[in-house]
Amino acid sequence: MGNEVVLFAKDGAVAYLTVNRGAALNALNNEVMLRFEEIFKSLETDEAIKVVVITGSGSKAFVAGADVKEVKEAGKGRTALIAKGQQIISEISASSKVVIAAVNGFALGGGCELALACDLRIASENAKFGLPEATLGVMAGYGGTQRLSRLVGPGRAKYIMFSGAMLSAAEACAWGLVEKVYPADALMEEVKVLALKISSMGPVAIRGCKNAVDGGMQLSLEKALRYEIEIYDKVANSEDAEEGLSAFLEKRKPVFRGK
Repeated sequence: MGNEVVLFAKDGAVAYLTVNRGAALNALNNEVMLRFEEIFKSLETDEAIKVVVITGSGSKAFVAGADVKEVKEAGKGRTALIAKGQQIISEISASSKVVIAAVNGFALGGGCELALACDLRIASENAKFGLPEATLGVMAGYGGTQRLSRLVGPGRAKYIMFSGAMLSAAEACAWGLVEKVYPADALMEEVKVLALKISSMGPVAIRGCKNAVDGGMQLSLEKALRYEIEIYDKVANSEDAEEGLSAFLEKRKPVFRGK
């Protein structure tokens, strides 16, 4: 692979981002984080891309964590360094694209937090998940304490953080942290199939679904239902909705334009 810390490739409507620091088990350093920020900003204006897949180079790690040496050397600037990372992870979470984590190995600490920020987590059977920062006397700061508890519940989130436990892919799936688990040699092909399927859907509808789920999670059920209808109104009155409904009745494949 090349020397870039994040490899970037496009295949039709899907973009593939590969963290490329194999010697460091793809640990997140400032260079990786800033590259993520740059790529996701550019993707927001790329209407051709519908889905983004994030994975790690090699077969051992998705992302084994934040770069401990860099965190240590930050000294008094440690909080600022982690806060910047949290901001970038949140930008990934807020992307208008569907973001899939293809977790091909260790997803620990910052790597787990990166996966948590994605819309979907698809894992290989050898993947491991955890937030073991407390074993180093620190804690998760890229949003892991909040996103993990919302996915698996506060008790399980505390168990993972307090004990430093690493969950297997099967355990993570059973707990709701992972959506699907595949053999390691089938992971990327299965993720590709999923990404292509999602990219064939109505773009306006997919954005509406993402916004309704993410925004509604912060609201009471009553307010969330009103929010759903507000978004539904925009989706239902889109050109894509007219095309999709017409195509169904005319027994043909719809041609969505994202409008």
